[in-house]
Amino acid sequence: MLVSVALLLFGALAAVGAPRLLARAEWPEREPVVALWVWQCAVAAVLLSFGLAMTFSAAVAWQGVRGQVFAHAPSAVVDAYALGAYTQWAAGLSLVLAGGGVWTAAMLVREIRRARARRRLRRGELLVRSPQLPGEETRASRLVILEGERSDAWWLPGPAPQLAITTGALQRLKGRQLDAVLAHEQGHARARHDWLLHCSAALAGGFPQIPVFAAFRDEMHRLVELAADDVASRRFGRLTIALALVELNEHRGVFGPCPAPDAQVPRRVDRLLLAAPRLTAGRRLRLTAAAALVPVIPLLVAFVPGLSALG
Repeated sequence: MLVSVALLLFGALAAVGAPRLLARAEWPEREPVVALWVWQCAVAAVLLSFGLAMTFSAAVAWQGVRGQVFAHAPSAVVDAYALGAYTQWAAGLSLVLAGGGVWTAAMLVREIRRARARRRLRRGELLVRSPQLPGEETRASRLVILEGERSDAWWLPGPAPQLAITTGALQRLKGRQLDAVLAHEQGHARARHDWLLHCSAALAGGFPQIPVFAAFRDEMHRLVELAADDVASRRFGRLTIALALVELNEHRGVFGPCPAPDAQVPRRVDRLLLAAPRLTAGRRLRLTAAAALVPVIPLLVAFVPGLSALG
């Protein structure tokens, strides 16, 4: 039971502390891909902590679960976990955590269904505005040009991904700006950013009171755009993609005196124009390695008693 409590404490500490630490850091703006990795590791550590706590609590409460978890373990290892104490508390804790796991899976299924419904709706709208010719097949990376004065471009993910762009955007984008926009949207598709957004939305929708999940959702929306900006800027330059963002979003009023509170485009343009230097390769490697070690901590908490008994 003490192992379950320790895992819960670590999970709660990570859920509260990780968003605060990352909010104070300045490097995520310069290295959004590394920041995406760090966020995923932090969330994985929280989920792993709660999952292991549920497993050990269930092993304490029910003999059948204990037999499955410790089926091939020596008696000294089983004794090290003191599974005979606090059985009533362990049963309640495991049921609560199991309910949280089921709720998480349900939220993820709901988010995937909603995403598919939105995708079908948008694909239907595309077919209405740009119908396929007889015998034409939908191919991957198919570019769809739509009539419209409004400047817009977006990537529609799925089994047959499509990039849609309006004639208004084609008229406003000059030179290599169109290529930069295409590279930006392709960066989203290649990195499968849509899956990150679905998972973060499911966790935040299912557990809005847990700080790490709400911050995870907000940061995923911001960081995937920064990462895609960097993909385009490495090929076509920061100024090119910055001007393309201005041309595509100027009519939305995001650059006015009273922009929307959640408007990220001006900040993205400022970031591209400031051109802050990237972190050194050594520091990027250290951050990546340190983040990868965070989910290892709950594993150590779970297995140290058994390994100590074997030693």
